[in-house]
Amino acid sequence: QVQLVESGGGLVQAGGSLRLSCVASVSRNVMGWFRQASGKQRELVATITRFGSTNYADSVKGRFTISRDNAKNTVYLQMNSLKPEDTAVYYCKADVYENNGSWGQGTQVTVSS
Repeated sequence: QVQLVESGGGLVQAGGSLRLSCVASVSRNVMGWFRQASGKQRELVATITRFGSTNYADSVKGRFTISRDNAKNTVYLQMNSLKPEDTAVYYCKADVYENNGSWGQGTQVTVSS
């Protein structure tokens, strides 16, 4: 089981930026960020492969950037131009497309209007 530790969440005004980090205990190929707003289902935000190929949800394209440092087993999510609808708990996942992929504990992001 991969251990994941997220950090970087917080409270920010609309239009602001935050950077989330996720440190993994071991390197995995496909890493990703998900989010879950109150009362809603968890949704995929962005993924990145070991070689840097990325995918984004339409709702965050052009505003969020996922990246990784393979030497540090760390994945980042740079979030710019934040909107109140981005408010959610953000989760890191290793082995994104595996049913038994590992999840982090989550970090709260709150965007005030």
